[in-house]
Amino acid sequence: MLGENFQKPTLKQRIKNFIIESNRVFKLTKKPSNEEFKTIAKVAGIGTLVIGFIGFLIHLISQLIK
Repeated sequence: MLGENFQKPTLKQRIKNFIIESNRVFKLTKKPSNEEFKTIAKVAGIGTLVIGFIGFLIHLISQLIK
């Protein structure tokens, strides 16, 4: 069997692997420009408003049905 010699990583090994993987991700990422940030903020804000409005409509309809 393949799994006979497999040992579960220790907590120290798991933390070390997590740090290595995190560093790899940080090296690939970059800080967004002001224009990118503004676009992301607008899209997130509009999405929040739309979902809130849908929730409000559902609540309003449920109150009218009672």
